[in-house]
Amino acid sequence: MSKNDDPQFWARARRHLVRYGGSFQPLIIERAQGSYVYDADGRAILDFTSGQMSALLGHAHPDIVSVVSEHVRTLDHLFSGMLSRPVVALATEIARRAPGDLERCLLLSTGAESNEAAIRMAKLVTGRHEVVAFTQSWHGMTGHAAAVTYSAGRKGYGPAAAGSLAIPAPNAYRPRFTTHDGQADWRRELDDGFDQIDRQSTGALAAFIAEPILSSGGILELPPGYMAALKRKCTERGMLLIVDEAQTGVGRTGLLFACERDGVAPDMLTLSKTLGAGLPLAAMVTTAAIEDEAHARGFLFYTTHVSDPLPAAVGLKVLEVVERDGLVERARTAGDRLAQGLRRLQSRHACIGDVRGRGLLLGVEIVANRETREPALELGEAITRACMELGLSMNIVKLPSMGSVFRIAPPLTVSDGEIDLGLELLDKAIETVTNGKSQHTP
Repeated sequence: MSKNDDPQFWARARRHLVRYGGSFQPLIIERAQGSYVYDADGRAILDFTSGQMSALLGHAHPDIVSVVSEHVRTLDHLFSGMLSRPVVALATEIARRAPGDLERCLLLSTGAESNEAAIRMAKLVTGRHEVVAFTQSWHGMTGHAAAVTYSAGRKGYGPAAAGSLAIPAPNAYRPRFTTHDGQADWRRELDDGFDQIDRQSTGALAAFIAEPILSSGGILELPPGYMAALKRKCTERGMLLIVDEAQTGVGRTGLLFACERDGVAPDMLTLSKTLGAGLPLAAMVTTAAIEDEAHARGFLFYTTHVSDPLPAAVGLKVLEVVERDGLVERARTAGDRLAQGLRRLQSRHACIGDVRGRGLLLGVEIVANRETREPALELGEAITRACMELGLSMNIVKLPSMGSVFRIAPPLTVSDGEIDLGLELLDKAIETVTNGKSQHTP
């Protein structure tokens, strides 16, 4: 019998765990190393989502293990009014690398917290309360962050924060506006979106919060020039632009920060997942002018783990390793290899409608028909299960409004061999499902 079938384990899980979305894999994960996680049977499973899109350096990276071990022994957690060298050092290094005049950092634990802080500061500084996001967005599940999350989780919880407004994100595969030659016309779509916002606004527009690539929204990449045009729309209205780089930051897209492709420096930048490389660390970064004004107005935002030294030391080491090992460039080259392989699979399998994304954050949309581009939710779920049976962990966005899209985000440390193995296993999984075969009986 498989050790994953431990009846007591699953009985306790059913009895004592809150189900927080989706279903659990029928596996007990015992350890993780590099690009793999290992179940109770010792089976290696290639992790093509970097955990929760976070393990930028893979699992149990020796430099991270060393830093955590050292700071658990010496300096882990402090009262919020105390400062330590790792905190100041990390803030300094983020400021050195951040685009434009971003130089003041607030170090927190999660992406939702960093977005909460940014929205709260934007409202205080502007004296306004309306915040705009994309209808396919995901910025967190708490308070203000949940109010600007539109891809899921809105029904049944009562009113969101007053002034929560949204526009559609551009989708080149499923365009709402097209040019005369049938190409996506994102400029007209953006103009239309802001025309709707201007009609709804009470004159209190505070901020727009945007992901450069909407991951939970189905790996929708803002096209070249979009971020710069969005910044102009915000400036015209006296709004602040908040860029959420939870998944795109720290090199994953082949740039240290994805917004740099368009030469855009936002008013606020939020980081999380990749900054801690799998450990709970987030940052909200803004300009001195904005932070000075916020402070003058009595800005208040702290948590139990604000400015904790242990995660700050981890973030400092993550930035060091990314720079030392050339991992930004590695994301570009490995991403090209992966994208080319996915497009070869697209030529073999009619169910792959689109391959998109940048660097090592890629999406594969599964469709029932390439002509109609009808999403194939059940097929996508079946491929997910087949991948896991073969030893490949994949994550699919299966919200009806988002299509059926695999989010593929292996660690920046992934090897060429591991990329090729992942492609091979995905190929086998698709072939197995579309031919109606099963790897083994339940």
